Amino acid sequence: MAPAQARLTLFDLDHTLLHGDSDVLWCEFLMDEGVLERKAFAARNADMEARYRAGTVGVEEFAHFYVGTLAGRSPAEWEPLRRRFMREVVAPRIPRDATKLVNQHLEAGDLVVMTTATNRFITEMTARHFDIPYLLATVPELVGGKFTGRTTGTLNMREGKVTRIREWLRERGQSLAGFESTAYSDSVNDLPLLEAVRLPVAVDPGARLAQIARERSWKVLNLR
Repeated sequence: MAPAQARLTLFDLDHTLLHGDSDVLWCEFLMDEGVLERKAFAARNADMEARYRAGTVGVEEFAHFYVGTLAGRSPAEWEPLRRRFMREVVAPRIPRDATKLVNQHLEAGDLVVMTTATNRFITEMTARHFDIPYLLATVPELVGGKFTGRTTGTLNMREGKVTRIREWLRERGQSLAGFESTAYSDSVNDLPLLEAVRLPVAVDPGARLAQIARERSWKVLNLR
């Protein structure tokens, strides 16, 4: 009898494991704290969210808009606000069923990865909250110990998510083909990732992804 194939499970974060979008929530939090001026920023934030959900925003435009909120400060300077953001904003928006689903895959011994277009500084605490051991995220650039507002490396969005997971596995001496792979996402932006795995799962999907899931008989899951 052939041995069971190793399992790889990939989780998108925003609107999948989290009821909301980390980038948008971070901006709202900073506006509430007076770090960003609401009058100048709120409309731009809403526009960016709408175009992301429609799948029409440019990858670089999206990444640099949100990473730009970190510019000019060091990770240590942001840390008190980041901790409050996690505790007061993110944690209450994590559905119980999302935590249960992640735990099921962890307890089954899967190789579990969170993969998100949101930058690593904002999302690494969320990955730790779920006890997810590996995080692939957009990487904000640091120069002289401070965030520049730019990114470095391949942006972890759309086709970039597939590029990054393949690169990460290759560094480990592994490949997607070597796994029984599953990906969970809500968004049509993650269509390349969902198409790259053996078991795509649409989670509380937007209209476009819901239609694709129906047409392709993909599993649909509701966590909220």
